[in-house]
Amino acid sequence: MSAPRTTQIALARASASADPGRFTLLARKLGPLGIIASVVLAVFVLAALLAPWVAPYDPDFPDLFAALSGPSAQHLLGADALGRDLLSRLMWGARVTLLGPTFVILIATVVGTLLALLAAWNRGRVDTVISWVLDVLFSVPGIVFGLIAVAIWGPSLVTVVCGLAIGYIPYVARVVRGAALRERGMPYVQAAWLQGQSGVSISLTQILPNVQPIVVAQAVSSLGFAVIDLAAVSFLGLGVQPPTADLGLMVKSGFDSVLRGQPGEAVFAGLAIVLIVWSITVIGDRLTSNARSIR
Repeated sequence: MSAPRTTQIALARASASADPGRFTLLARKLGPLGIIASVVLAVFVLAALLAPWVAPYDPDFPDLFAALSGPSAQHLLGADALGRDLLSRLMWGARVTLLGPTFVILIATVVGTLLALLAAWNRGRVDTVISWVLDVLFSVPGIVFGLIAVAIWGPSLVTVVCGLAIGYIPYVARVVRGAALRERGMPYVQAAWLQGQSGVSISLTQILPNVQPIVVAQAVSSLGFAVIDLAAVSFLGLGVQPPTADLGLMVKSGFDSVLRGQPGEAVFAGLAIVLIVWSITVIGDRLTSNARSIR
């Protein structure tokens, strides 16, 4: 009895070692450039999460003696016009720059996916009405909804997030609807229907898990655009309000310092936005191209 048992254990270990695992498979799909982008994004995420503990200064604390100073031992990236440490403000600003768009895409993904599943399952008039609403929303840039929300409820991060989320719903819903329509015609869906499962149950337990890779890929791809839109609204002074640290707001406030020969604030904040959007875009492209294979 011991020999077969030993053989089984050896075969199990061999198969486990041969299985690359989801993490390894994902790394292969991302490729070298995707892995670099993931590392860059992870650095910003960690900096944002650990900002309360690792930021060298209070991001809102002014030190007029250090105003517009360049990089030094006291301020590694220099200070802004009010003497606030740029490194600290970049770390805290990354929190808003990442958190706001994440909520935008989270809301848009949940609502858009539910609308897509509803349209794909019911077809007919329900599909026609939902598709018409999505076409109307799709014809308006997402940032316009953010500006409309600000005009109605006033400038704030919550207002802009809610407005942008409405604008991003069709970007998710249209892609997921197409995938859900394909899955609806599969034999396993018909089998579940014949077994007496409801449309809601089939959509949530059968179709949704199979379109999940596409949902995730589309959400990540849209996240980069949401970062740009939120930064643009903040740059216009209609989103996050001073003295809160925000990368888009830092680019705006750093423009005056550029004329004084200290472009650090605008340059560092702008570079941070570029790197964040680049890393998200690269990851989103890799996931989108391999959405069907990452399960």
